[in-house]
Amino acid sequence: MFVTVLLLLVALSARGGHSEETEEAQRPGHVSVIIVGATGDLAKKYLWQGFFQLYVNQVSSGNTFFFHGGGLSPADKGTPVLFEALKAVSCSKDVSQERCAVLKDQFLRLSQYRQLKTLEDYQELAKHIEQQLQEEGMTEAGRLFYLSVPAFAYADIAEKINSSCRPTSGAWLRVVLEKPFGHDFRSAQLLASHLGNSLKDEEMYRIDHYLGKQVVSKILPFRIENREFLDPIWNKHYIERIEIVVKETLDVTGRIPFYDQYGVIRDVLQNHLTEVMTLLTMKLPKNVSSSEEVLQNKLEIFSSLLPLAKNQAVIGQYQAYKSEVQQELNKTKDHVSLTPTFAAVLAHIDETQYEGVPILLTSGKMLDERVGYARILFKNDMFCLQRHNGIHCKPKQIVFYFGHGDLQYPAILVSKNLFKPALIDSDWKEVTEHTDVSVLGLSISDYYVQTPTEQREAYAELISHIFAGCKNSFISTENLLASWSLWTPLLSSLASSFPRIYPGGVDNGGLLDVRLKGRDISYNSEVVIITPDQMGGTSANDFQVMQGKFRSADMVSAWAEELVERLAVDIQEAAEAAVRESGVFHLALSGGSTPLALFHRLVLHHFSFPWRDTHVWMVDERCVPLTELESNFHSMHDHLLQHVRIPYYNIHPMPVQLNQRLCVEEDRGALQYEKELSKWVNGSSLHFVLLGVGYDGHTASLFPGSKVSEHGESLVALTESPIKPHQRMSLTFNAINRAHRVALLVMGKGKHELITQLSRVKDNLDKYPVTGVKPDHGTLVWYIDYDALLG
Repeated sequence: MFVTVLLLLVALSARGGHSEETEEAQRPGHVSVIIVGATGDLAKKYLWQGFFQLYVNQVSSGNTFFFHGGGLSPADKGTPVLFEALKAVSCSKDVSQERCAVLKDQFLRLSQYRQLKTLEDYQELAKHIEQQLQEEGMTEAGRLFYLSVPAFAYADIAEKINSSCRPTSGAWLRVVLEKPFGHDFRSAQLLASHLGNSLKDEEMYRIDHYLGKQVVSKILPFRIENREFLDPIWNKHYIERIEIVVKETLDVTGRIPFYDQYGVIRDVLQNHLTEVMTLLTMKLPKNVSSSEEVLQNKLEIFSSLLPLAKNQAVIGQYQAYKSEVQQELNKTKDHVSLTPTFAAVLAHIDETQYEGVPILLTSGKMLDERVGYARILFKNDMFCLQRHNGIHCKPKQIVFYFGHGDLQYPAILVSKNLFKPALIDSDWKEVTEHTDVSVLGLSISDYYVQTPTEQREAYAELISHIFAGCKNSFISTENLLASWSLWTPLLSSLASSFPRIYPGGVDNGGLLDVRLKGRDISYNSEVVIITPDQMGGTSANDFQVMQGKFRSADMVSAWAEELVERLAVDIQEAAEAAVRESGVFHLALSGGSTPLALFHRLVLHHFSFPWRDTHVWMVDERCVPLTELESNFHSMHDHLLQHVRIPYYNIHPMPVQLNQRLCVEEDRGALQYEKELSKWVNGSSLHFVLLGVGYDGHTASLFPGSKVSEHGESLVALTESPIKPHQRMSLTFNAINRAHRVALLVMGKGKHELITQLSRVKDNLDKYPVTGVKPDHGTLVWYIDYDALLG
């Protein structure tokens, strides 16, 4: 026998607008709630508790309820799992234990599991609902379907609901959808189109649980209630920047199959943080309860946001992620995932009000604390000569604190050097007694603090909004596609970028600190040097690839073999581009042992290299006969030149032996090579120069203490080495820095200490000559193997 429970209608106007849908929701009648995916993690953790809270809040109204838990499992397997979840629901503190026990018993008797897999299962559900209505003689108010299932199942379930489970006689239908709503603009558009074939937009409630967080839901009311103070300062003249941050300490173990396809930008920034950004920057609606006006104002912000390019983002990946992917996705040890677990993105709005105001959106896994907030930091025009701790010299800021962190509760904080905010409504209170805690650089006592009188879970809040028919806190199709149109180009540009590896937790130190410069964002530390203790005891072999910056230039890093492969490819690409453009490629190669592996790679694997159109030049040479083993040219000839089909007149050894003597100034060998270079090379600008770095910081044959500045405008010079053979001939920095592209190849554990030093020091030609490599108009790329980078 179906059990009915009479409930008293509770006014919901404080939680939503007074639209026709809201009035419809409040008409007495029978409400069927169907959770599809009723025994999943989300349902067990949040949804059943949220619907029980709704039930408790609606005690005794003229409405009757029944709760259907649907799943793919047959009833004999699904029912015990469902009722274990139902037994875990709890009442708020203001409900007595006796009352709570009665309500829980009623809730359990009004709940039932059923298999929802085929069209016939949904038809049976509809028959069951109709039978209940007839037996009890009830009028139907509406049907609420909550799809707690993967997004790929939405369209099929929506079609089944449309064809077999629509209510009749004017009752409402509401279908709740969980993110992700697509993977990019095209997939979101396709999903929206498929859903639109079965459901009207007003019937769909795309849920973003951040919009149910109490602080987030009060951003607009706070701005409206305090507009007397905020209107004059809510603009580019007063706002220094806006930060929206969600930090998490957990990894993604157990979620890898989902997470590796989406990453942090799709998981958090494209939805949660973007929604918060629109609430902070949108034009205030005349009627905050009007979902149409709120949506329109949000869309105006999307249309004003400047496009997001690659230089507006940095990404990272915590160190253990690679092994988690290999384990959960059954990948081999050489598999590398480029999925970011950390991202910081810099956005700007092309409106007079916010022109030039940086908006920083940041989120990541395995960070030092769990906390979420949005901060509006204002410019401070005060200068305190003596009282540096005076209230007016402290940061001016408003913080929408979502929860967790040091404060541990949701709050809106306004620094006391701004203004005292008005209370938003009776559900909020001012906090006057504080524990000794600091929030974003200010003691809690330096803020006016407001917090909800009772903390409510986000899903419970949103479920009450769905029941009320209030759509303000949900994502419309237009809103969704506008967001994806902003984020999809950035995601495409980052698809092949290597994220910075970070160890996780407090060991991250300053690795993820960022620097804002105009519209660009970059990591503050340009290269990642990870020590063994930061690596948590794992070996450096756990790393596959890193890419980033080193001394303000691009850096490529990999194990030695992969690094040489990459460099060889880059040289061939540069050669082919030069030949296409000018018919010739000028390549300068340094001596020593470092480039030998590269020579072998070019000989054995790059058969299509345009050697016939390539001129090979020397970066430096020892002052010994070219036939001796110590000669750089001898080594280059043995390992490279004799194995490729290059015309002999395209090979340019340095003239270190003239008049049967070696490197004598009067023989003017350096000047002769300079003239040859000027004759063959347009503007003396070589296309590609390959350099190495010695243990002492020298490059080419430009050594510490050799007064390289005295070379002036010369392209080639005689130099002195501290080790035998002492005399050398070398290209100067004037010649090197004229090149279109310069590569600095550094390999071996013995170079780790040098690399660490170079990552810290400023330019010092006398001590570290390599710091003088700075192409005038070309590009510099460091190729550093992991032995040199990590030690």
